[in-house]
Amino acid sequence: MTVTAMPPTATEKADAPEGTGKRKKVVIAAVLVLVLGAAGWFFFLKPEPEGPPVAGEVVVLDSIQVNLAAGHYLRLGLALQLVEGAHEVNGSKALDAAITVFSGLEIADVARGEQREKLRTTLLAKLDDAYHGEVLEVYFTEFVTQ
Repeated sequence: MTVTAMPPTATEKADAPEGTGKRKKVVIAAVLVLVLGAAGWFFFLKPEPEGPPVAGEVVVLDSIQVNLAAGHYLRLGLALQLVEGAHEVNGSKALDAAITVFSGLEIADVARGEQREKLRTTLLAKLDDAYHGEVLEVYFTEFVTQ
């Protein structure tokens, strides 16, 4: 009977190259370094979660006149409360949004306080879209109907 492959003997195992043992040590060391690096980043360098936005400057816009229904008009002044660190704000987007929200409404719809607050909320939602979250609040500085 002929044998083509025999299991290695104890002397042959001792003579085997040591590369496989060193390779395992290198892989274990690399994994250990990665785990320690990830843990260090998590505990020391992880960015803090952002809290609620901080109020920044208030930008007062010029008053505008908006046409209401039945020949009436609304003189509307706005001020925008920006978040801290906001870029310079161009008021034309805010004025355009105000015209869109208030144009064509009945005078009774803008005269009631509850309805005015709903309109303010609608306007603030439009400003949030237009200014990408840089406007924290909108204030009416002038609100005169005729």
